Amino acid sequence: MKPIGPLMREHRLIEKMIDILDKKQAQMGKIQMVDVNFLMVAVEFFRTYADRTHHGKEEDILFKELAEKQLAPELKQIMNELVEEHTRARKMVALLVQDQERYMQNELHSLSEITDIINQLVAFYPAHIMKEDQHFFFPILDYFTSEEQNAMVDKFWEFDRMLIHEKYQKILTELSNS
Repeated sequence: MKPIGPLMREHRLIEKMIDILDKKQAQMGKIQMVDVNFLMVAVEFFRTYADRTHHGKEEDILFKELAEKQLAPELKQIMNELVEEHTRARKMVALLVQDQERYMQNELHSLSEITDIINQLVAFYPAHIMKEDQHFFFPILDYFTSEEQNAMVDKFWEFDRMLIHEKYQKILTELSNS
């Protein structure tokens, strides 16, 4: 298996969430009400799956290993753009959380801010995914031997295996400190 295989499968799940998010946003706009429970699930998805799981593998494994290679300038530029885009996605999700909290405190005008951020996420992710799938993932494979690619896939599986422990250790630490 190529290391881009798991990453591209993750993209398909993120695309499904984007489709659901887009439909929910339209529904919220029609009824002028935020589905707070759905937003909590969506935020958890973006933080845990899209960011920590998916972007984590890219940044902590793939990009670090690529940093040791003599990448073509255009691929190095794309990699830097992808890192910046990951940061931008984190900021959008953080703003969504802030606006959701304001909405829950009866600041109903935050509905338009929530739908605006959702629209930004819905526009952002397909373009980001297309950049990775069509312009980055396949060309970077040439920089790795078969053995390096296999080792990277193994690192991806280990990364995923450890995430559940990381998540619940963080929860217990937060609960202990409160």
